[in-house]
Amino acid sequence: MTDVHPPKIELFDVAGMTNTDPKGIVRAVDRYEAADFGLYMARPLDGHPTIAYFRSWLLPAHGLRVGRWLARPGRKLDHDVYLDVIDIEPGPVWRTVDLYLDVLVRDRQDLRVLDTDEILAARSAGLIDDGTTQRAFERTFGAVDGIAAAGYDVDAWLATLGVRVTWPGRP
Repeated sequence: MTDVHPPKIELFDVAGMTNTDPKGIVRAVDRYEAADFGLYMARPLDGHPTIAYFRSWLLPAHGLRVGRWLARPGRKLDHDVYLDVIDIEPGPVWRTVDLYLDVLVRDRQDLRVLDTDEILAARSAGLIDDGTTQRAFERTFGAVDGIAAAGYDVDAWLATLGVRVTWPGRP
């Protein structure tokens, strides 16, 4: 059974050095870094059983949030890069709206798309419209095609789009 829920909203307050997660919890951010193509954020992920630290880029022109997470000691993640398909509103406080679909990539190996059931359930329930659904799928297919063509190297694919990301923060 698919969990039907409205799109998740997240806030990124650069001046306040906070990130408000989709549950409304305000979390301290270690680092924000603005670039002409997006916004970088790095922060700990307190209370999560598997993930210790979260690093991500918001890429408005591409409608993506590209993340590299660090696992807790003794834990292993089943991916190296996590892409959220999102709508992004830049500003003093950046705002994202999750469009359900995610792409998980194992560096130079493979990828998989998650949550097609969630986006279809949200569309059926009237929580998003046809245009939003189409936009989400187009972004997902574009990312999948580009990443596969780059040998499952997300950073190399992003470079072909003029996006040169770095991953500063807790190693």
